[in-house]
Parts: sequence; structure tokens; C-alpha cells
Amino acid sequence: MFSGFGSAMFGASQFAPMNSNFEDYFRSYPVAMMPDHIRKDDANYGGKIFLPSSALNKLTMLHIRYPMLFELSNEASGVTTHSGVLEFVAEEGRAYLPQWMMSTLQLSPGSLLKISNCDLPLGNFVKIEPQSVDFLDISDPKAVLENVLRNFSTLTVNDIIEINYNDSIFGIKVLEAKPESSSRGICVVETDLETDFAPPVGYVEPEYKPQAKKPTTNAIDPSSVNRSAGAGTMAKSLNYANLVAESSNPATKAFQGSGQSLSGKPTTEREQVKENHTIDDLDPDAEPVPLDLPSNQLFFGFPVVLPTPEESEEENANQASQDAFSGSGQSLRQSKKRKDKTSNHPSLKNHSRSPDYIEID
Repeated sequence: MFSGFGSAMFGASQFAPMNSNFEDYFRSYPVAMMPDHIRKDDANYGGKIFLPSSALNKLTMLHIRYPMLFELSNEASGVTTHSGVLEFVAEEGRAYLPQWMMSTLQLSPGSLLKISNCDLPLGNFVKIEPQSVDFLDISDPKAVLENVLRNFSTLTVNDIIEINYNDSIFGIKVLEAKPESSSRGICVVETDLETDFAPPVGYVEPEYKPQAKKPTTNAIDPSSVNRSAGAGTMAKSLNYANLVAESSNPATKAFQGSGQSLSGKPTTEREQVKENHTIDDLDPDAEPVPLDLPSNQLFFGFPVVLPTPEESEEENANQASQDAFSGSGQSLRQSKKRKDKTSNHPSLKNHSRSPDYIEID
């Protein structure tokens, strides 16, 4: 009797499968329009939204795991992004979004927004592009970005997020995110994220211009040496004009040394002319001869010719006879009883002893 009724009312094929996904429509408003008692100024520079408490009840019944991530879609313009949730304190039927998210989704206050839960892979790399050159004024941008990303749960490619640092608002565009997925978004909660910076918009790489080194001294014209004043004495004797001409062309004297082979084989050495000269052959007005020494030799001065023992003894004897007792003595302290030598009185030291008696004729 009730077989048909039971099969129709309680048959498994008659029940529709239960939907385990959260999906709902809300009127979107910026965070700046929240009531004052629940307004969150810091939430305007993050990646999390405010939902009503009814959404929390649905999410709890569906056993949505933490962190709760959502896909936000503007079906009118076909734009999609991702976000997390900050609090469930919004009015029923409303969702409050940061201002940059309203601009990304091309929403105006009161526009209809579709919100559904989603799963995003944990991100390991993101490449961002600052939208202003002023971002370069930050001393440590990576530390600032690490602190700012704590207010974000997701990052989506092509989104331009906004951060607040030292009362200045900076726009940052997400250029690339890894691992790649069909949703083009990643989760940045409890993950090690590597960050790469692209040049800011409007940044021009400065051109490198090597600095021209100015010579410390000006080159001397060899022709002006002979015409200068006083060039007829020392300059001519040294042939200064030719020396200046040779110094201006260093290639003439480059690599004049002898070569050495790593293999130990002998190398061709230039011929060195050795001549014996005496003192009489020296010309005081001649040019100084360059000191060219063979390899592995050092110059410690000319050889010293020592005199013979006989000559040294005669010279010492003559010098000793001339210098004997030639100096005058000096006293460190003069006696007070000593009389002045310049007085006219004769000295008493040379007088003979006075006689014992005197004869008078």
C-alpha cells in the first residue's frame, strides 16, 4: 500500500545532493562607509573583507576549513579576485571591501557582488611592481612588505593592492605568482614567500658615463724648452728637449726588459755592451749613463779600493804627529782661588825661595 509512496517520498534517488560550497550575493560597500563603532581603518589597506554573521553560520555548517578564502566576482564586468575574511560584523546582505578591491572589481557602492569559498595553493614566489617611483625612498622595502602582507590572505595576479607606510599610500601590482593555477591566485598565510621587485612605473635607468680623467700635469712642448729662459745652461747639458719628447711617447721605451720563459728554456736577450771606464774618461758635462743591469742582479754601489797596510801606517803616523797636543784643555769647574791670568802681577810659582838672611854692605 505504501510501497509506492515510500519509494517516492524516501527513495535515495529522489533526494538532491547537498551543496557543500558557500555561494551568496551581497551588496558591496567600501570600508569607509562602515558604522563608526565597527569601523576598521587598517582594513582599508589589507586583503580581507567584512561579512554578516549569517555567512558565518553557513560556513560553520559546511565545515569550511581554515583559512577561509573567498572568490569575489563582479558578474556585470567579468572581473574576479580573491580575499580572506576579517570579521563577521557587517549588516545582513552587505559586504564591506577595501577601496583598492572596489576599484579592481569595478564596483560602486551598492553594486551586487558574488562571494563563494575557494581553495588556493600556498604561494612560494611573487613578483610585484610598485606603481610610483616614490617607493624607492623606502630604506628597507622588503621588511615593509613583509609587515604589510600580514594583512593579506591572498594575492591575485594583475591586482593593484595598496599599502600605507609613513602616512603615504603606495600602489603595488602583482605581476607573477607561483605556483600557477587556473584561479591565478595564491594563499600567503603561514608560508615562506620569496619576493622579487620589478622597476617602479616611470623609473628610468640612469645612463652610465665614465668620468674623464684629467692629467695631473700639462704636456710640455719640446720646442718651447730651448726658447725658454735659462735653457742654455742645465737644459742643454741634459738635452732636456729630447727627454721631454721621449717621455711624451712612452711606446718607444715600453717592454725593454728581457723575457723569462716558464718552461726554463733560454730566451733571446738583447746584447749588452760592457766597457771599462776610468775616472779620467768621465766628462762632467756629459749625459748620465743609464744603469742597465743583467737579470737577477742588484746594484749596491761601486767597488771600494782599500789602501795597502804600508800606506795606511805612514798616513796614520803623519796625522798623529800633526795632531799631538794641538788642542787646549778645558775644565769643567774653575777653582775660586785661581787668579785671573790676564793680571800684570807675576806668578809666584816660578819665584825662588827667599834667603835666610840679607847682607847689607
